[in-house]
Amino acid sequence: MPLDVIVVMDPIGSIKIAKDTTFAMLLEAQRRGHRLQYVIPGRLSLREGVAQAQVAALTVKDDKAGWSTLGDTRTLTFGPGQVVLMRKDPPVDDQYLYDTHVLGVAQQAGALIVNDPQGLRDFNEKLAALLFPQCCPPTLVSRDPAALKAFVAEHGEAVLKPLDGMGGRSIFRVKAGDPNTNVILETLIGGGNFTLAQRFIPGIKDGDKRVLLVDGEPVDYALARIPQGDEFRGNLAAGGRGEGRPLSERDRWIAAQVGPEMKRRGMLFVGLDVIGDYLTEVNVTSPTCVRELDGQYGLNIAGQLFDAIEKKLAA
Repeated sequence: MPLDVIVVMDPIGSIKIAKDTTFAMLLEAQRRGHRLQYVIPGRLSLREGVAQAQVAALTVKDDKAGWSTLGDTRTLTFGPGQVVLMRKDPPVDDQYLYDTHVLGVAQQAGALIVNDPQGLRDFNEKLAALLFPQCCPPTLVSRDPAALKAFVAEHGEAVLKPLDGMGGRSIFRVKAGDPNTNVILETLIGGGNFTLAQRFIPGIKDGDKRVLLVDGEPVDYALARIPQGDEFRGNLAAGGRGEGRPLSERDRWIAAQVGPEMKRRGMLFVGLDVIGDYLTEVNVTSPTCVRELDGQYGLNIAGQLFDAIEKKLAA
């Protein structure tokens, strides 16, 4: 039976369809005959305790000359028979959190929210990895510059980053004794921001792997984002090159540690970041790399996701 697939995302007119995972999901939903509804950015609302949105009917096509067409705007009330793809990019700021509260009311009304709104609030993408310490490198999260500086000295070399970044922004590689350490910490901590310090993992030279979980189960291939030139960051947004690889035994072990909890919490689509043998992040807001892996291996990862979605709705 056709479903209403409602997408909450950043402006669709500015996406890069060759690498946009949300676009892959929309293409698959449309291929299955589901009706697409695009939430006008910023137009979620609550009226008399009822979750609503201003939406436009959406059609998509895999054509970089013009990939989306929007119909007239109308008011939609959330309820059963609907799937809401919550795909807004970080930062997970106050406005993002308010959106998840509205979507929580939509969930209570019977809509299936992907990913679960409570999970989106609970799982900071940097901190969530630390729920699985057996998978992680030595890590410190602190506001104390002296403690963070001591961590760098203890491990010789570390990566420092904020808790709310994405795409490799504001990530620093620091060695013990680096004269820039103090100013880097001042920049990150500012007026009292938590900062994450992680022992530097030399395996980054072979790539920062994105392992995708669909309803707790790993896709068989990961995308290794490999740093280029003198850059240590593998993020595609920072110029990294994406190269597909079959999952290693260690990748599968990490996925087996994390996957059951993601499934239990209703996190249907999750991206794990793995460097060398270590889990570094658990991405729940808008994980990417579907288009790249589909293209390299002839996969249909969005199809796997919609199989899981349709199974949940049929249960």
